[in-house]
Amino acid sequence: MEPFVVQPTLQPTEDLPVLLPIAPWMLSFPEITAGFSSRLGGVSQAPFSTLNLGLHVNDNDLDVIHNRERVAAALGQSFTSFTYAEQVHGKDIAIVTLDEQGMGRESRATALQAKDGFITKEKGIVLCAQFADCVPLYFYDPVQRVVGLAHAGWKGTVLNISMATISLMTHTFGSQPSDIYAAIGPSIGACCYEVDATVATRVWLAFEEAQIPQEEQEAIITDKGNGKYMLNLQQLNRKLIEQAGILSSHIEVTQLCTSCRTDLFFSHRKEGGSTGRMIAWIGLR
Repeated sequence: MEPFVVQPTLQPTEDLPVLLPIAPWMLSFPEITAGFSSRLGGVSQAPFSTLNLGLHVNDNDLDVIHNRERVAAALGQSFTSFTYAEQVHGKDIAIVTLDEQGMGRESRATALQAKDGFITKEKGIVLCAQFADCVPLYFYDPVQRVVGLAHAGWKGTVLNISMATISLMTHTFGSQPSDIYAAIGPSIGACCYEVDATVATRVWLAFEEAQIPQEEQEAIITDKGNGKYMLNLQQLNRKLIEQAGILSSHIEVTQLCTSCRTDLFFSHRKEGGSTGRMIAWIGLR
C-alpha cells in the first residue's frame, strides 16, 4: 500500500496546499509530523505553479515564503520552526538544536550551509529538505525520540548518505539501527531515470562497498545498451538502509514517480530544469 497519501481534506484551493503525510507513521507515531508536499495549492506563477517551496529557482521570493507559510499553517506548526539547508549533493549531516531552529525559512543566506541532511532530538523543530526528482529519506527512532531527514540524488546515494545519517543518530543520541524506522519518498522512478556510464560506474562501486549481491544489483540498474542504463534510486537507497542495520519491516517505500506525475509533483528532468521544488518534512511535535 502506498505510504504517502494525499490528505483528503486538502484540495488545491487558494488557501490549502496539497500535502502527502506518511500515513502509516501518522497512525503509529502521533508524536511526529512527516510527509511530502505537492506542487498544488500555492501562489507561484508558471513555470513554478503553484506550490513552489524553493528559494533558489528564480521564483519570486515573497511568493515562495508565502507558500512555505501556507504549508506550516496546514500542518498546524509554527512557521518559525521550519528549518532549511543549502543542499550540495553531498553527505554532510547537521545536528539541529534550538539555536538553529528556523534557519533558512525566509532566506538562503541564513540556511544551514552545505548540508544534505539533518537530525534532531528537539521538539518543535521541523526539518525541511527540497526535492524535484531526488530521493527523500526519512528516519525516526521512537525509542530515543530522534528524527532525521536526508536528500539523496544519485551522488548522495552512492556516497551512502543514509549510512551517514543513521551513524550520526547512533553516535550522537544512542539510537540503535534495529529501532529506527525509515521511509523513502516520492522521487524519479526506474521507469524514467536514465543515466550514463559515468553514473552507472559509481553505482557499481557503491554496490561493491555495500557488498550487495549480484542478483540484487540487477533489480536496481538495467543496461539499455549504447552506454545508457535505467536506475532505481529508491530501491538502491532501500538496500543501503538495510545494509546499515534497519529492519526491512521498518522501511516504507513509495511507488510515486515525480517524473510520471507532473500533475502532482515538480520534476527537474521531465520539465527541463525550469520548475519548482517540493519539500520533505519531519519533526517532533
